Amino acid sequence: MAGALAGVTIIELAGIGPGPFAAMMLADHGARVIRVERASSRSTVGDAGNRDILNRNREVVAADLKSPEGIAQVRDLVRTADGLIEGFRPGVMERLGLGPDVLLADNPKLVYGRMTGWGQTGPYAPYAGHDINYIALSGALHSYGRAAEKPTPPVNAVGDFGGGGMFMAFGMVAGILSARSTGKGQVIDCAMTDGAAVLSAMTYTFLANGQWRDERGVNLLDTGAHFYDTYECADGKYISIGSIEPQFYALLREKAELTDPAFDLQMDPRQWGPLKEKLTALFLTRTRDEWCAIMEHTDICFAPVLSLKEAPEHPHNKQRGTFIEVDGILQPAPAPRFSETPAPPVRMG
Repeated sequence: MAGALAGVTIIELAGIGPGPFAAMMLADHGARVIRVERASSRSTVGDAGNRDILNRNREVVAADLKSPEGIAQVRDLVRTADGLIEGFRPGVMERLGLGPDVLLADNPKLVYGRMTGWGQTGPYAPYAGHDINYIALSGALHSYGRAAEKPTPPVNAVGDFGGGGMFMAFGMVAGILSARSTGKGQVIDCAMTDGAAVLSAMTYTFLANGQWRDERGVNLLDTGAHFYDTYECADGKYISIGSIEPQFYALLREKAELTDPAFDLQMDPRQWGPLKEKLTALFLTRTRDEWCAIMEHTDICFAPVLSLKEAPEHPHNKQRGTFIEVDGILQPAPAPRFSETPAPPVRMG
């Protein structure tokens, strides 16, 4: 199996987080990704090397980017590549002698991907940051959390991976398609602040149309509504409910035996608090498995909240092969799935 991106070659300058994630996405689907690591170390700080899922499906070479020989080595690799991914602060690649002007002169069709938090321009651009900071500046973090509580970062999924790595992977594929039709490469300025803002497009739509209050935990999708939240069960485990549409809400009421007429006022935000208290008390009367027996495999929009160790063992995930084990490392399988060009078998390192 070759994968949908067979014939694409990417040079990845080793880093951590979103850059490797983007490279993993491309490599998972058949691109040849050559990871250039520091000659003095097999892995960078915060990178588990051969045991890092983000590093899977790569070829690895070592180069000293502080030496003329190392710079020449990278330039040689890039001359025949479709793309390059780097995650240094703005200006670093130029000081190394590997800036876009140099590499695009060597290879006019090159797609030069620059992965940063703040972007290549703007007052914050020269400074350090992490996912939590990037999603804070984009407005996204403000909307994550419960009413009257402080913002809660969704680990580093929104900045590093959703707003960073996935946008870089998309940008690289789009840039390569453009280069193949026009003969001209270009620079991709992929900033996690930009990506996190784009991921909030629906929220900004609601806000612009007067359907969203600019505060946490009081809106339709941010745990404000009683029918879109998680609930604790008798065994201390949790379930998730997302019964937004009237027919799904009606089924929730049927299966949970919610005959109280107060539940008729589904979309009245003034009722959400009291109705949530009623549901909180109700769901505490049975275990998670008992609620699963009542609500799974229906259109309620229901699922148990599974731990990282539980998720790979759930029958749905097992049947689909959502998780795989390679070299003793349990990990998510490549996604999405292609009918004609499925992803090649995963290899670590």
